[in-house]
Amino acid sequence: MSSDAIYNVILGAHISEKATIVADSANQFVFKVRRDATRPEIKAAVEKIYGVDVSGVTVANVKGKVKRTVRGLSRKPSWKKAYVRVADGQEIDFTAEAK
Repeated sequence: MSSDAIYNVILGAHISEKATIVADSANQFVFKVRRDATRPEIKAAVEKIYGVDVSGVTVANVKGKVKRTVRGLSRKPSWKKAYVRVADGQEIDFTAEAK
């Protein structure tokens, strides 16, 4: 995998109530990733971009919700999220610049 492709794997941090609870208690961080991203690609991308040691990656496919409008039904796009566990004593600071 080229170094340019690593920067295209992670689409951004996913900030939600559950994501902040997991980050505080289990030393995990949640990211939106490409739908075709694999666990080793996600691990390599997080280690390179944020400079931390990743001890585990769990992925989840999130189905898009069906929305009802006046014109009928539509579906939001499906997406993939990754729960990344970093080594003890390390932390990802989303407010700092990437390394």
